[in-house]
Amino acid sequence: MGTAANPIYLDHLCVAVGELASTVEESAARGRLLSRPEALREAGFERHHICAAATTPYELARAAVEEIRPRLSGIGALVYATSLPCNGNLGDPARFAATGDVKYLMDFPVSHLQADFDLEGALVLGVNQLACTSLLGAIRLARMVLTAEPGLGRALCVTADRFPEGALHEQAYNLISDGAAGCVLSVAPGRLRIVGEHAITNGAMAFASDDETIGAYLSYTHRLIREALERAKLGLGDIHWIVPQNLNRVTWQVMCSLLRFDRERVLSPTMAEVGHMISGDNILNLKALLDDGRIAPGERLLLPMAGYGLNWHCLILEAE
Repeated sequence: MGTAANPIYLDHLCVAVGELASTVEESAARGRLLSRPEALREAGFERHHICAAATTPYELARAAVEEIRPRLSGIGALVYATSLPCNGNLGDPARFAATGDVKYLMDFPVSHLQADFDLEGALVLGVNQLACTSLLGAIRLARMVLTAEPGLGRALCVTADRFPEGALHEQAYNLISDGAAGCVLSVAPGRLRIVGEHAITNGAMAFASDDETIGAYLSYTHRLIREALERAKLGLGDIHWIVPQNLNRVTWQVMCSLLRFDRERVLSPTMAEVGHMISGDNILNLKALLDDGRIAPGERLLLPMAGYGLNWHCLILEAE
């Protein structure tokens, strides 16, 4: 991470969601869910957002970044992350099948984003094997790049995913939204300073069942947070707010009991309206909190995220 003398800052958050809003009852009626609507409402979910059939994940990314277009001057690096590897390619498998030419499998959204937002000269990188932790992984990678090459100045991190047509929009008892999120990292002072981060992967659990995933989430998230704090030389008492992914509310009731952390200081303001937006939840929730003025200067925030693989990432920020 950036040292105290050379910190890295995070700012200019952006979000876009699928254009079709649906209640849990409506999605259950359309066969998109596994759980009963009332069970999902009890878990804290009410609505989610799904892309129209013709909407690509890249269009979500472009819509999100459009929100911060005036803030993109001087971007030296662009890191584009997807949770589903299929969303990291705009190529045409049918043309590959017809021609045998693999170039039709290598039409990358990061290249389109660079061109569409006039980021010529920016270093471009892709992240696509970290599932729901992809955006936090992209942020960590961008921080490493800026620390190693501070002359790059600023990095744009973006994630965008949509589930394929016909996919269930529930995973491990959580309601899923299609969406995109992003932020800008900079060597120059910004709204939030990165003060810590950590990641864990257990590849042996790559195909864990839903129940196994929930069980691993609790134990590994507890370990993730403890180790992240140790690396940052902080204690849980130094954290003012936890800004997690949008998970079944029971999960965080149990987690707070394990951590001995006040449940009222775990903030998921977008959970009921958006549900779990794949790898963008932390930024989605953080943006809502910043827009509402909930975060005061000097407060520290811990952003944990878990995903298939199984992967866990954690980011610790301090408001300036």
